[in-house]
Amino acid sequence: MGAHELADRQDIRFLILYALAWAGGSIAYVPFLTILLPAHVITLAQEDSVSWLAYIAFAGAISASAGNIGFGWLSDITRNRRGWIAVGLVLSCALLMAAGPVEHLLPLLGMVVLWQLGLNMMLGPLAAWAGDCVPDHQKGALGGLLAFAPAIGALSGALVTIPGLFAVESRLGIVAMLVAICVLPVLAFGRPRKFPELLQVTELQTGSNPDLPKLHNDVVRMWFARLLVQITEAALFAYLLLWFRSIAPSFSDNDTARIFSFVLMAAVPLAMIAGRWTDLRNRPILPLSVCAAIAAFGLAIMAWVTDIRAAIFGYAIFGIAAGIFLSLHSAQTLRILPRPERRGRDLGVFNLTNTVPSLIMPWLALALVPVFGFSGLFMLLALLAAIASLLLLSLALRK
Repeated sequence: MGAHELADRQDIRFLILYALAWAGGSIAYVPFLTILLPAHVITLAQEDSVSWLAYIAFAGAISASAGNIGFGWLSDITRNRRGWIAVGLVLSCALLMAAGPVEHLLPLLGMVVLWQLGLNMMLGPLAAWAGDCVPDHQKGALGGLLAFAPAIGALSGALVTIPGLFAVESRLGIVAMLVAICVLPVLAFGRPRKFPELLQVTELQTGSNPDLPKLHNDVVRMWFARLLVQITEAALFAYLLLWFRSIAPSFSDNDTARIFSFVLMAAVPLAMIAGRWTDLRNRPILPLSVCAAIAAFGLAIMAWVTDIRAAIFGYAIFGIAAGIFLSLHSAQTLRILPRPERRGRDLGVFNLTNTVPSLIMPWLALALVPVFGFSGLFMLLALLAAIASLLLLSLALRK
């Protein structure tokens, strides 16, 4: 590779350090929200734990949405992504550790709201930083690297809950330490090459350009496609164990955790291959459409199976395809955002696709499962994934 080609590419060391920091963000919330916080709420609320978990999840989702948009926007205004990431890291880790000793539910809810603000002070500017530094022809590779984040988040949850390895009261401190270990290297040693064109408003992005409505239409398609796939992910995340047990009553939570971890890990190399293909072929959207279609196929299988092995097979197809979709989508979103000077704010709006599904999904489940069973829910989810694929297909054929 010649010197000119190297000058057009971001340093691979920065991409790796950035992906490590993104994994740190996943470690920050996956163990806490899926294992440690529910366990604490169950201890405090006893028979009211389901209601309190719902209240805390709702308030946390609102706080995360507002924080991601607000702090992303502030990092746009100040032109200082690194500073906001550093302050958010300190605040989120401190608030995470402070949540452990809280012995009353209302203060715990308030602590989670504050923690979500601190966490998104880190995550919002961190997401925008990639848009400032990674050229379009490397965004596929970046998406492949981002696939490590959910897998590492799940593994960190398994690590801190190994019986006898860490005292219960020290687990949040261990999580905070892991987050810092992952995020600090990019702050201390990440020296990305500068690409001024990634920060300049081009003629295409100005209000006088006749192609601007088409660009905004592309953004809307990408937003709704991710929202639909995230709804399917949120439903499976919440009800996977219950569904497996409806087919095989002896299926354990450990069995579910192992399958979940396998699916996340299997998605990583496939996402890296797909991301590299998009860079080489300059077809950034086509793999997203294909993965959404495969996810729909996996959900359709899940809607009709009655055997546990077929159920696991259907979930693996869905989970791997959805995992590849979400990691590649995160990177390719940076390509189509219309205004680089508002990148942090606009990515915060895209982050609503991560938080809104947690508000929509319970109502879908309550409306469908009692009447039609899980088959009815999965058929609706398959339809949503298929619509996401179609939304992106025409976009893929143009790009």
